[in-house]
Amino acid sequence: MSIPHPDEVLTVTQITQSIRDLLEGNYRFVHIRGEISNLRIPYSGHRYFVLKDSTAQLRAVLFKQQERYLDRPIKDGQQVICHGRISVYEQRGEYQLIVDTVEQAGSGALQLAFEKLKNRLAAEGLFDPGRKRPVPAFPESIVMISSPTGAAIHDFLTVWRRRRSVAAIRLLPVRVQGKGAGEEIARAIDTANRLAAADLIVLCRGGGSIEDLWAFNEECVARAIVRSSIPIVTGIGHEIDFTIADFCADLRAPTPTGAAERIIPDCTLLLERIDALHSRLRHLLIRHLAVEEQRLAACRKTLKAFPDNLERLALQLDLTVHRFSRAAVAFLRFRERRLAQLLARLETQTPLHQLQLKSLRLEHLRQRLTRGIAAILDTLESRLAAAAALLHSVSPLATLARGYAIVRKKDSETLRWTVVTESGEVARGDRLDILLGKGGLICEVVAATAGLPPPGADIPPEADRATDERQSFPPGERSDPETPE
Repeated sequence: MSIPHPDEVLTVTQITQSIRDLLEGNYRFVHIRGEISNLRIPYSGHRYFVLKDSTAQLRAVLFKQQERYLDRPIKDGQQVICHGRISVYEQRGEYQLIVDTVEQAGSGALQLAFEKLKNRLAAEGLFDPGRKRPVPAFPESIVMISSPTGAAIHDFLTVWRRRRSVAAIRLLPVRVQGKGAGEEIARAIDTANRLAAADLIVLCRGGGSIEDLWAFNEECVARAIVRSSIPIVTGIGHEIDFTIADFCADLRAPTPTGAAERIIPDCTLLLERIDALHSRLRHLLIRHLAVEEQRLAACRKTLKAFPDNLERLALQLDLTVHRFSRAAVAFLRFRERRLAQLLARLETQTPLHQLQLKSLRLEHLRQRLTRGIAAILDTLESRLAAAAALLHSVSPLATLARGYAIVRKKDSETLRWTVVTESGEVARGDRLDILLGKGGLICEVVAATAGLPPPGADIPPEADRATDERQSFPPGERSDPETPE
């Protein structure tokens, strides 16, 4: 590569190409440590960002085809080590780092400070949704806190003009970047709260890196937003940018334009809506008037026939009164008869009358009971006398009283007495017990015959050797304990 002569006149392209060759020749492969900031991913899929440290910054690009070599996606605030080469983007005359691979080296100092402050304020309840105030739907006075020369105020006012809003816009100019910008924004919020008739406060700023937006991440701004008595809307940065002010605000819009679209009603649409409602109301009124005219015509017809109807109604009323009178008289007479019946029933149902009836019935039942008991006793006495007579007629004692006797013999084995009914049941010398009507006899058998001996027959000679022992016993008493009574 030749160095151009100092007196040689070069074109912009020539000098740019010369610088590119010089950089690419001396920095073919470099390793650069820094913090990622202002990361952008356009439709092409390439990643454009700024690699920076505390005092300098370097533009960098990571092409889409190199993304597969990353361990994890890159994002703002990361501390990384980028490996690549230095080149020049000729269309803009800017040098940049073309990144091949990226190694993670931790989070950036500003990102760590952001997370720390965010967690602390969240713990205090500054981000609590219940604390936030509702944003008015039709604000009449809007106070804007922004840079008067920035694109944010221009975008906001463009929407305001396009929507033909009648809301009054008042601007409090502040710095939105650099040292002391946060305190200036906080003072502007306090000033806006002291203004009369302010309905809404809007904080606006265009996009930028985390350093550019840091004024809206300061604690003083967050506390000023929280103590504001007027609702605050933020439209800071791009859609992916979030600041501490966004978390504290009553409404967060992704951009200044988005903030304007959310809080400023479209007067053109409102006028169109009003016109449509006006037309609809007019149509409804016409229809309502037509219906009422029809009703009025019907009422006029009815009023024409009113005298005839009134006379007919009067006749109906007289007839109804007459029927009602007759019905009332009949009803009263029926009620009088019913009352007389109830009084008669009441007299029959009085306690004194009931007691008299019960007393008569009790006396009648007592007499019936006496007669019944006497009849039962007479019947039982007659039955008892008949049973006694019948029992006496079949009693063994009655038979014995007529001269009969009961002869018994004692079994030598069982020692039990048995009644003798035949002569063959005894033998000579057996001892017999004879029961008479009064008393009894103990005899010994001398002889046994097949039939009864004729009266006056002689006793066999063996009878002389027998001893006739006779003994009388009172009824119910016997010498033998085994003799039944």
